Amino acid sequence: MRIGLICPYSLTVPGGVQGQVLGLAKTLRSLGHPVRVLGPCDGPPPDTGVTPLGMSIPTTANGSIAPIAPDVPCALRTIRALRDESFDILHLHEPLAPGPTLTALLLASAPMLGTFHAAGKSLAYDLLKGPVKWLRNRLDHTVAVSDDAAKMARIALGGEYEVLFNGVEIDKCISANPWPKENPTIFFVGRHEPRKGLSVLLNAMSHLPPDIQLWVASDGPETAELKAQSAGDHRVKWLGRISEEEKLGRMKAADILCAPSLRGESFGVVLLEGMACGTPVVASDIPGYAKVARQGKDAVLVPAGDSEAFAGAIEKILRNSDQAEKLSIQGMKRVESFSMKRLAEKYLESYEAILTN
Repeated sequence: MRIGLICPYSLTVPGGVQGQVLGLAKTLRSLGHPVRVLGPCDGPPPDTGVTPLGMSIPTTANGSIAPIAPDVPCALRTIRALRDESFDILHLHEPLAPGPTLTALLLASAPMLGTFHAAGKSLAYDLLKGPVKWLRNRLDHTVAVSDDAAKMARIALGGEYEVLFNGVEIDKCISANPWPKENPTIFFVGRHEPRKGLSVLLNAMSHLPPDIQLWVASDGPETAELKAQSAGDHRVKWLGRISEEEKLGRMKAADILCAPSLRGESFGVVLLEGMACGTPVVASDIPGYAKVARQGKDAVLVPAGDSEAFAGAIEKILRNSDQAEKLSIQGMKRVESFSMKRLAEKYLESYEAILTN
């Protein structure tokens, strides 16, 4: 079947939804299906299977900055692409986000499946209010990536949602080449914004021994403020935006992956990536992460916002090689349940059910 995956967020900006869309497209192609990804791009498309729909406009949403494209030129490009490609089925990620997914939801004639990623609060739901239930009924099947995402969509839109996990390209993680390092190393990757809790991890560094270094990847609206917070601490290495290859290489080399998010995480893909790399994980005990990692078995979960608790958990793992090995082994077993191939096969079952009804 000819499948169209539509992403509302710029495919050239790192993000959880973008990663899921591109990874799913790659895996569906490996299973023998022609796939095109439609979405905004703020530079060259990330692969040859992407149809760029124009530039994005950074917009505040859900405590983050969403690179969406709600403009008329993007809508016209979306309409043209839908007409030219003649998809058998469309898969809309965040169907109500302003931009190409909403355009497709309003105007496309092909059967449609929608995946809802957000948990907590949605700008689209707030803006559209009345029409959202009608729009949701345009979808032939609805999926949410977690119980929390399903609950938010159900309250705002009504209806029922199949809960399907996000996926991880396990082979890509396993084959990553470890990045060179000299000292015990913690790795953080995520947008520098309040909900990601990087300031908590920087505070935790003051409770850790002087030989421990912290790699901080990516950037965001808080970067300058966070750099000022850690000024003078030469153990903190600010990497900026890095490639996917470097991200996985550093993740695999690190002694610990730390995810100190405070809120707004519907699903912990970064935790799964760390597990797939064989790296012990220390993360906040928030619902989106607790659904992925079982406390004390697959990862160590500590109270969100508690810098001393993070420091204690990190130091304990670094001092206890047996615990680190146990977390690594169990994490790699756990992540097998969340493979992108398994997710793609689940979606193919849904596509086929829609097309045969």
